[in-house]
Amino acid sequence: MKTTAILFMFTIICATAFGQTDKSKRPSPPDSVKVTTDDGVTVDIHYSRPHLKGRQIGIDIVKVGEIWRTGANEATTIAFDKNVLIEGKNLPQGKYGLYTLPGEQETTVIFNKVWDQWGTKYDQNQDALRINVRNETSNSPEEQFKIDIDKSGKLILTWGDYLLPIKIKAAK
Repeated sequence: MKTTAILFMFTIICATAFGQTDKSKRPSPPDSVKVTTDDGVTVDIHYSRPHLKGRQIGIDIVKVGEIWRTGANEATTIAFDKNVLIEGKNLPQGKYGLYTLPGEQETTVIFNKVWDQWGTKYDQNQDALRINVRNETSNSPEEQFKIDIDKSGKLILTWGDYLLPIKIKAAK
């Protein structure tokens, strides 16, 4: 009986440890983007890319007025190697969890001090910065959530026909 219990526990541990090693096989696979901006800030983002699958943003998923992990699976992380200005507001260099609070006309973008966790574990008391960004419409809708950043420091979150541009600059 004891041997059976030990074998059962060993099997569970092995399945958990080895079954999650290939994250690319998840329904919302991981992705990343890393760029050094023209003003010398290296921005490194790691996130997972959920699909719409016929769902409506604001109704079925990413509901207005509810915190969203800005991706899927683990918390989306964003790291800066220098102090930055996000939409003109100071944020110290470091690594952050990236969350959003969607609204009808604008979205609150949240940089949270806790980044090494599952994405749904959000604690507002750990927010390092909150900024409001006006929602825009994309000319080319994305079935799969996408984060991109260009050399000018323009960070863009796109999903469905929603587009959220965020300006990042080196702090002086």
